[in-house]
Amino acid sequence: MADPIRKLKISRPAWAKAISDLRLHLKLSQADLGARIGFSAMTISRWERDAQEPPSHGYIGLGNLARGTTCWFFWERAGLHSEDVMRAVPRLQRTADSVPLQNLEIVTAGSGPKRAEAKVNLVAIPLLKLVVASHGEKGDNVSVLSDAPVENMVAAPTDWCPHPSYTSCLRVRGNSMAPLIQDGFVVAADSFETDRSALDGKIVIAWHRDLGLTISRLRRYDRTEVLQPENAQYEAVTLSAKHSSKIVAKVLWWIGKAT
Repeated sequence: MADPIRKLKISRPAWAKAISDLRLHLKLSQADLGARIGFSAMTISRWERDAQEPPSHGYIGLGNLARGTTCWFFWERAGLHSEDVMRAVPRLQRTADSVPLQNLEIVTAGSGPKRAEAKVNLVAIPLLKLVVASHGEKGDNVSVLSDAPVENMVAAPTDWCPHPSYTSCLRVRGNSMAPLIQDGFVVAADSFETDRSALDGKIVIAWHRDLGLTISRLRRYDRTEVLQPENAQYEAVTLSAKHSSKIVAKVLWWIGKAT
């Protein structure tokens, strides 16, 4: 009689085996691996047993933990390719067939004829197919960023992302955060810390069932909390039982095209 456990191991797809191999290589439990990338131990177990395939956000998190060429296996499962990273980093020098994203080498610094070599640690940050709206606009109605599909990715220094596995990028619609953050900008959002008491004065992404995702600055005055725009032409929103918003992420940094 065939061993059912052995049969399960043989029949597992490559991605399920790669996840368990990565976890064992890192000497992590399923709970520890899940904590690193924002998923539960039960979810990691389902992935390793081929009961459920990771979403794009999960594959990118796994790729960020991997070393060597293994990272590309996970990122390509998320629909991303090595050329996407190369386009994100200017004048990138590649060595061998693939380069670990954690140890990319940028050979040109600044402008002019001088050249300087420096190594920089980078992580892949997913650019989600989501729009976060400023005041007066309506954003996408997604309350959990990790549930969103991935459009592309952005390469960023590790010191820009204190919690890489909880960091994602979103596009901004509207100008209530101008001149700081303007229409069409891309913001990097960290969903690790959502405790309002620690976010006073910070720019945050909030979700409201009627307004979707919005961007503003959180202000706390005694028992009153306010979502405040940068642009004085827009009104602030006082959080209350009538207007209850969930803070889903803190904004870390933003980028935009020059005009």
